[in-house]
Amino acid sequence: MDPITLSRWQFGLTTVYHFLFVPLTLGLSWFVAYFQTRYYQTRDEAFRKMAKFWGKLFLINFAIGVVTGIVQEFQFGMNWSEYSRYVGDIFGAPLAIEALLAFFLESTFLGVWIFGERKVSEKAHLASIWLVAIGSNLSALWILLANGWMQHPVGYVINEVTGRAELVNFFALVANPKGWLFFWHTIAAGLATASFFIIGISAYHIARRQNVDLFKRSFLPAAIVGLISSTLVFFGGHTNGQFMFETQPMKFSAIEAHWETSAPADFSILTIGDLSGKREVWSFRTSQIGMPGVLSFLACNNFECKVRGVNDIQAEYEALYGPGDYIPLMVVTYWTFRFMMTIGLLMMILAFLFLLATRGKYENSKWMKWVPWTIALPYIANMSGWVLTEMGRQPWIVQGLLKVEDAVSPNLTTVDLLISLIGYTVVYGTLAVAMVYLMKKYATAGPEAAMHESVDVAPALVGADD
Repeated sequence: MDPITLSRWQFGLTTVYHFLFVPLTLGLSWFVAYFQTRYYQTRDEAFRKMAKFWGKLFLINFAIGVVTGIVQEFQFGMNWSEYSRYVGDIFGAPLAIEALLAFFLESTFLGVWIFGERKVSEKAHLASIWLVAIGSNLSALWILLANGWMQHPVGYVINEVTGRAELVNFFALVANPKGWLFFWHTIAAGLATASFFIIGISAYHIARRQNVDLFKRSFLPAAIVGLISSTLVFFGGHTNGQFMFETQPMKFSAIEAHWETSAPADFSILTIGDLSGKREVWSFRTSQIGMPGVLSFLACNNFECKVRGVNDIQAEYEALYGPGDYIPLMVVTYWTFRFMMTIGLLMMILAFLFLLATRGKYENSKWMKWVPWTIALPYIANMSGWVLTEMGRQPWIVQGLLKVEDAVSPNLTTVDLLISLIGYTVVYGTLAVAMVYLMKKYATAGPEAAMHESVDVAPALVGADD
């Protein structure tokens, strides 16, 4: 119940909640732009209905996402003032670009797309939704470049007078491989999230014989993109892991509960430890079933690679940074990785099976009624991956430079934090109820409900006044 722990819980709550909406926004915007484009190309009213229907759900998700995202930036000053002081010179650039360029681009042209139909030219209206998609993903890029710097600091110096990190090479920050690996992984995850979202809702309507032809035309491209994006997520994760092995060896070894240095290193199928994650109780590794060296392959693409153990890295960090516990909460890193990896593989398999199913009369299949449940899969994987990314670098808030315990605001009290934490929980819980209600309402209502908007009835009202 100390201020550091409560501040971590508060930021963790708001971040995880906000990240529920980010991947769907990133991925669904491209689908809406695609359906809008197909409408202008073919004049097929079905594509217009699809753009309106998925666009309505996109707007609900976007609105809640914006509200929850703003809170995070305030917390940098309220809860983490020492962190803001330390990295402000570096974080200022990417966050300013994200807000002034990417977010304004996204939000401005979203308004044009919603209210501009029949009021601006068709080309301008079509361009607006594509600019929304581009803006959303550019916004993610700058946030991920900032987070990538926290994981792998580059292009900076430490001011000896102020003790602050100062940016000396903006292009090093922009070109940071960690940020771009995050971007690849996150954009692919967003497309996968949107794909399973569309697949699940389409299956709901198809199973109930509602607008079958229309939702089959949504189901097919979602299955294609779902397979491609899930595969990209898998390879992006593998590449991320190898970069982590080079730059954050403690996080890599903690993910596998790899205590002792070995070459080759075996992959852990199941490890049971105490709740602190600091002690291994029982382990079952692939060498026991004839598959040694898998962890070595994950680290550097060969089965003989040496992987350093947690104990050796802990000793090195104590010598380098001083006494302390540099081992993250292993029970979290170990299991979040396995949730993420297992669900990612399952998504690849399911997307492939859904794609195969589209070659037949899948609308009559009994299994269609179970498909909507697959919407939850990417959300679980996304949350697991995000928690793993942030918890895996503990005790650092900036890898190798600033610890979490040194980043919290010094004047916070336990009472202050309890009040704000309870308040955020209540407000976010209320938003969650509203979100689920609105999403369910419009997702189950079908495309006709989404067509009854002001942009459609405005011309008729003008004619009536004349």
